[in-house]
Amino acid sequence: MPPSQPPALIDAHHHLWDLVQRPQPWLDEPDLTSIRRTFTPDDLWATATSTVAGRRLDRTVVVQCVPDVPETEDLLELAAREPLIAAVVGWADLTSPAVGDELDRLLAGPGGSHLRSLRHLVQGETDPEWLQRPEVEGGLAAVRDRGLGYDVLVRSHQLDQASRLAERLPDLPLVLDHAGKPDIAGGELGEWEQRLRRLAAHPQVVCKVSGLITEADHQAWTTADIRPVWDVLLSAFGADRLMFGSDWPVANLAGGWNRWAETVDELLGGCSADETSAILADTATAFYRLTSNA
Repeated sequence: MPPSQPPALIDAHHHLWDLVQRPQPWLDEPDLTSIRRTFTPDDLWATATSTVAGRRLDRTVVVQCVPDVPETEDLLELAAREPLIAAVVGWADLTSPAVGDELDRLLAGPGGSHLRSLRHLVQGETDPEWLQRPEVEGGLAAVRDRGLGYDVLVRSHQLDQASRLAERLPDLPLVLDHAGKPDIAGGELGEWEQRLRRLAAHPQVVCKVSGLITEADHQAWTTADIRPVWDVLLSAFGADRLMFGSDWPVANLAGGWNRWAETVDELLGGCSADETSAILADTATAFYRLTSNA
């Protein structure tokens, strides 16, 4: 019999950018100087050396950064030739009446089979009902109708928008990015937890355990600072609706890929083998419909 394959570790949320090919204006913020450079798949391979529960990085989901269709096209073309990348979370204008046609074009284009979800930076929208705008709901219906999911990027105070979205489009698969950005540094988790539990009551919603260290004190955070959020996520969603993500290279602002992986390895100490497998691979595989590179 052939030797069995080691269990996979899937990083369900990271970014890549080539500043020569495509500017990233958001990196102009003064506190982002350390990540204001190009990051490639080779950089990720080189940096992601730690194991989590004995698993090494196997496949990833790369996520858009800017509201720009050409960036999504770049990521899809990269996924078509890069074995590390199993899926792409892209961007299209959800407010456009032609969004369905745009999605069809992306799906039929180079690397289009890797497009599995869409995302919009709702965290930057000031409208408290942006996700409930009729044109946005129409765009998300087009996403659903093409068998795609939607990555929800909101801050803690916007979580109820996500809950209303889950109520109004119950057949649209949703994944909450970065656990809704709890205020770990400030220690104010009460309202976040209430809103998160309302969202988690919708069974089509899963959640990424990602982006937490950049919500903590970048220099002084410890595993003990992350654990209260981890415990809430396990209680609210259950392990079978959680997925590991690094948010690299943004994670470099607060310790980097390996330190986050080592922290998750520690947090998994009380989980069963099945729970560990769900968080590190199975939930992401199901949501993003991933296939093996073997």
